[in-house]
Amino acid sequence: MQIGIFSVGDVTTDPTTGRAPTEHERIKATVAIAKKAEEVGLDVFATGEHHNPPFISSNPTATLAYIGAQTERIVLSTATTLITTTDPVLIAEDYAKIQHLTDGRVDLMMGRGNTGPVYPWFGKDIRQGINLAIENYALLHRLWREDVVDWSGRFRTPLQGYTSTPRPLDGVPPFVWHGSIRSPEIAEQAAYYGDGFFHNHIFWPASHTQQMVDLYRRRWEHYGHGPADTAIVGLGGQFFMRRNSQDAWNEFRPYFDNAPVYGHGPSMEDFTEATPLTVGSPQQVLERTLSFRDYVGDYQRQLFLVDHAGLPLKTVLEQLDLLGEILPEMRKGFAEGRPAHVPDAPTHGSLVAAAGGAQDSTVYAAADSATGHRAEDALETTGGGVRA
Repeated sequence: MQIGIFSVGDVTTDPTTGRAPTEHERIKATVAIAKKAEEVGLDVFATGEHHNPPFISSNPTATLAYIGAQTERIVLSTATTLITTTDPVLIAEDYAKIQHLTDGRVDLMMGRGNTGPVYPWFGKDIRQGINLAIENYALLHRLWREDVVDWSGRFRTPLQGYTSTPRPLDGVPPFVWHGSIRSPEIAEQAAYYGDGFFHNHIFWPASHTQQMVDLYRRRWEHYGHGPADTAIVGLGGQFFMRRNSQDAWNEFRPYFDNAPVYGHGPSMEDFTEATPLTVGSPQQVLERTLSFRDYVGDYQRQLFLVDHAGLPLKTVLEQLDLLGEILPEMRKGFAEGRPAHVPDAPTHGSLVAAAGGAQDSTVYAAADSATGHRAEDALETTGGGVRA
């Protein structure tokens, strides 16, 4: 079971002070939060992808590579990668590169996002969102598994004899989760490929989450990947905790009431009743989180949103300290009664082992297709060095 956090990278005014962080402050805070997550023992840090104010989460590849250079153990992921509006050729290159730089500590969550205008900004039609997600991922899947790809489709120019570089580390592509709140087509896509399915699990009631996960599990089994309870499931969630439950409610209320997404809507009491948001003591957060298994079964990844709605960095880091304190009990609770045949969350190491061991996936091209020459043919080696 992997336990971690994800960030959407919002720049939101703190309702208790009236101050909003600068973009620079928020970007640097994201790095500090990721490093703190590793420090307290979490398994995963994930960042979203947005290309508009009030977010700083554009170019997640740069963010993850920078964090990867300053961490040693934590898995780095996305929440999500916009498979609809980002060229799959670019995704293939960027995340294979991060995979090498972090020695395999990277995976991806594919999704369509929740910002409609992003489609025309990148030359796409939002009415084709599902079709883009399906076609672009089909191409990405091949780019990571075939050294030379010939391809044509509806939404980008054809490829002829194309090799994506660098090739995946050890011959094994990064693991992919498909994230969706409401689209059964995405759950179907995840099941078809034998990939993971991640349900945001923040805004909707448990009954909706259960329906989506059950669909994915049934289709996973239908496509021959194994029994339904072996499907790879991830959930989102969110909390705010203090040692005293009432203190948590008093402190978080102004942030909830003014949050860009759900502020000025349902009361915090109603929202916590209807959704997985938990406000209270560490013990209450622990018990509520462990109850997720009651309606989705045993699953592999739990990510929490903790740095949103204008919460100051100091408060977010305190939340991570409290999460770290209950982490051993959370791990123990998720392990209790877990059938032996239910798999762990995939990692680079487990995927390499399943593939029969690491392989050098480098493509040693005989000649440059543009010039007809190899790089070494353009060099003349002398006793004193190398001269072009």
